[in-house]
Amino acid sequence: MEFPSKLISDSVEVFSKLPGIGKKTALRLVLHLLNQPIEDVRDFGQTIIRMRESIKYCKKCHNISDGEVCSICSNRSRQKQLVCVVETLRDVLAIENTQNYRGIYHVLGGVISPLEGVGPEKLQISSLFERIQSGEITELIMALSPTMEGDTTVFYINKKLQEEQLDVKVTMLARGVSFGGELQYVDEVTLSRALATRLPYE
Repeated sequence: MEFPSKLISDSVEVFSKLPGIGKKTALRLVLHLLNQPIEDVRDFGQTIIRMRESIKYCKKCHNISDGEVCSICSNRSRQKQLVCVVETLRDVLAIENTQNYRGIYHVLGGVISPLEGVGPEKLQISSLFERIQSGEITELIMALSPTMEGDTTVFYINKKLQEEQLDVKVTMLARGVSFGGELQYVDEVTLSRALATRLPYE
């Protein structure tokens, strides 16, 4: 795709690096910005820069946050003894969209995957155990994607709990969430039911 302006070409190239954005969609976005007042485009750019420079990760659960502790962990109405363990930030958003979960979270930052060189030490597993050892947590809901890697991660965490003799109930999402799928793509109704009918991990 050739453009009469290198500036347009460069902008299309930058936008097309975003996930799910092809060259045609990138061009449409660039042309839209080109037709906006310069002040609006400047605000758009500054907002993105400010987000990237200022966003923090909650020191408790590793969710995205504007401060040291995220709005979920600092919310007094949440059930602090109930922790939903997820892979990524997008999984937190997916579960929050169900509006049926009132506990808190722990974001691992991925799952154990030996083939990709991801071991337990590269995930937020040690900080999860630090939270458990504080004695406040009574149940872990393992809301990891139902894949081999997800199941391996659940197995590892459960085995470590047993080895350290930590008395915490471990439950799984009901398998209304299909094996091999990714949690972020599950619809809200299915995800709500899976949370409500979670099962003990065996």
